[in-house]
Amino acid sequence: MRVPARIYASRTLLEKALTDKSIEQLVNATTLPGIVGYAIAMPDVHQGYGFPVGGVAATRLPDGVISPGSIGYDINCGVRLLASDIYADEIEPHLDTLATALYQNCPSGVGQGGRFRLSDKELDQVLAEGAHWCLSRGLATNDDVRHAEETGRLRGADPARVSKHARDRGRDQLGTLGAGNHFLEVDQVTAIYDEEAAEAYGLRLGQVVVLIHCGSRGLGHQVCTDYVRDFQKALQRYHIQLPDRELVCAPLNSPEGEAYTAAMQAAANFAFANRQVLAHLVRETFEQVFAGTGLPFDVRQVYDVAHNIGKIEWHTVDGQRMQVCVHRKGATRAFAPGSDEIPPDYRAVGQPVLVPGSMGTASYVLAGTQGAMEQTFGSTCHGAGRNLSRTAAKKQVRGEELKQRLSHQGIRVRAGSMRGLAEEAPVAYKQVEEVIEVVEGAGIARAVARLEPMAVIKG
Repeated sequence: MRVPARIYASRTLLEKALTDKSIEQLVNATTLPGIVGYAIAMPDVHQGYGFPVGGVAATRLPDGVISPGSIGYDINCGVRLLASDIYADEIEPHLDTLATALYQNCPSGVGQGGRFRLSDKELDQVLAEGAHWCLSRGLATNDDVRHAEETGRLRGADPARVSKHARDRGRDQLGTLGAGNHFLEVDQVTAIYDEEAAEAYGLRLGQVVVLIHCGSRGLGHQVCTDYVRDFQKALQRYHIQLPDRELVCAPLNSPEGEAYTAAMQAAANFAFANRQVLAHLVRETFEQVFAGTGLPFDVRQVYDVAHNIGKIEWHTVDGQRMQVCVHRKGATRAFAPGSDEIPPDYRAVGQPVLVPGSMGTASYVLAGTQGAMEQTFGSTCHGAGRNLSRTAAKKQVRGEELKQRLSHQGIRVRAGSMRGLAEEAPVAYKQVEEVIEVVEGAGIARAVARLEPMAVIKG
């Protein structure tokens, strides 16, 4: 171990974390060359590929390593929050129509393509420009890109570092949800905990909002697959010894490390553009359903955050200011008030942090804190975290029964697969409230608002 491992948890959450290999994986991560500070597990931690989901690790530049497994296969899986000017009681008569229209207009499912099939030139532009590509084509507003992490574009991306196989997998998937734990939700704001931050974010009690959770689809998965394979050879070349080959890595300043970093950023840009196109489709759907009803159909972007990403940032470690590569896998950036990276209208209250719960349970909007900057490289939790594997969940839950149960709770569900629905049942996840309590208690985020689902769209 080059650094200690640090775990944020309640007693209950720690006991759950010890039932799989997540803590063992965290300890393994402390052996990464160039790692600084701590290897960190968030309270929603669970076992992943090599590195735990809910893990954070920072490696120093230029000779520290970058590890694809410590970023994740679904590069820039993340969440976008949109806010309407409609209230829950107003939308109720239209909710079934809205849920069906969103399901029809926002393609979802394994391998599902969308309305765009990009040429090589267009795909290069998406990989290089991210959400800014959407801006130039009328699929985004200046307000959208301003209210996104990194304005929806990582500038070190190099489309040439993305393989043909990865490009072919993503060519027709822009503006699609995918499957698994990805979703689109219509929620209502049911509690406000921080009036100042909620006002800055434009959130009000009873307001209808939309959460979009998805990533880089098959393109990002293939980028990770390609470089995990290539990095296996790099271990010997750079004399790197690891306790788990799934942690494969390469020095940031090596040809292999630089190639993966540029490809990962390109995949992240694809994900930013993907969520942006989905936001555009949501806006079209709101206009389709509410035009002529007398209800406002404008939908404003609150923020967009990445959950699986490697970011080059400046942090203070042991009193020394240094540039590091922060690996966040199932973790969210949570920068404090005053940070230049936060949009000016949010700077006084801190960066919005979007924490989805499990289907049928609440989600939360948090704000970044100085505590996160001091303790966790400006990071916090990303969700509830799995409690059961997908196989175990399907043994306990039937999709049709779950859909009926959610319907009795007043939650409209549109899903293409009942098996997929069962895999994402609330029982498969930890209690999101307990996760929020831990990060608030540790001072690495503070609660702003609670969101409860009214309609859920899944593949």
